Amino acid sequence: MGKILIAVGLLLVVIGLVLSLLQHLKIFPLPGDIIIDKPNIKIYIPITTSIVISLILSLIFYILNK
Repeated sequence: MGKILIAVGLLLVVIGLVLSLLQHLKIFPLPGDIIIDKPNIKIYIPITTSIVISLILSLIFYILNK
């Protein structure tokens, strides 16, 4: 049980570092993401980003399953 918690914690750290790096590269939002920015509200709907993440995760799980 302890090894699983450590692995999950390391995975979260890696994801956080990757997201931080991507934020500094200014590649997001991708074309196709919807951003509604009004004075009292900001809505971000990451349609294209969700598709890209889904494709990457599908590829990773396909490779791990082989």
